[in-house]
Amino acid sequence: MATTYFQNGYMTFFKNLAQNNSSNWFNENRRTYENEVKIPFNEFIEHIISLINKDGENIEIKAADTIFRINRDIRFSKDKTPYKLHMSANISSMGKKNKTYPGLYLQVSPEEIMIGGGAYELEKDEINKIRNYILNHHKEFKKIYSDKTFESLFGDVRGESNKKLNPEHKALEATEPLIANKQFYYMATIDADVATKPGFDKLIMKYYKAGKKMNEFLIKAMK
Repeated sequence: MATTYFQNGYMTFFKNLAQNNSSNWFNENRRTYENEVKIPFNEFIEHIISLINKDGENIEIKAADTIFRINRDIRFSKDKTPYKLHMSANISSMGKKNKTYPGLYLQVSPEEIMIGGGAYELEKDEINKIRNYILNHHKEFKKIYSDKTFESLFGDVRGESNKKLNPEHKALEATEPLIANKQFYYMATIDADVATKPGFDKLIMKYYKAGKKMNEFLIKAMK
């Protein structure tokens, strides 16, 4: 019998938190958070890491090093509510401390589940490395993001783009517009109710495998 990692209490906690997003309420319901949210999410991420490693990766990292805090960073935000309304993790050998390194991003809330990967918070030199790699491997790059499974699950590669490019990158832009990107990530959104059903882990691995070649391409590019 397939294991169900998330119970309805996970979703109920966040629905209630949305109506009572304060430190007082959270502290009063901390035990519920620990039992219904934190522990199940941690166990699920540990399980996904093990499945990824069985698939040929070698991610020597604990779930705790991939899972983002539920506390929001409100220092520069107009929204001063203290807690996020979801749990999320960045599963890679670098974990949550490096959002640049391509891996598997997972976010679970009562509204939706987000699954993605790629390279997001890139520095200028990293962007140039990826653009140079695309320049020399643009056919391989296009083949990866044009793959039927990748397209059906993620749509396309996303990211803001630069209007100004150096001449050699500009020359390729007409045939490969993605070379102008400042980020190279992909993301899918699926119904939240699948998280509480058996087989959620297999579904996540389906998305992981669909994005694996793109992650590998970007990792090579940044080396």
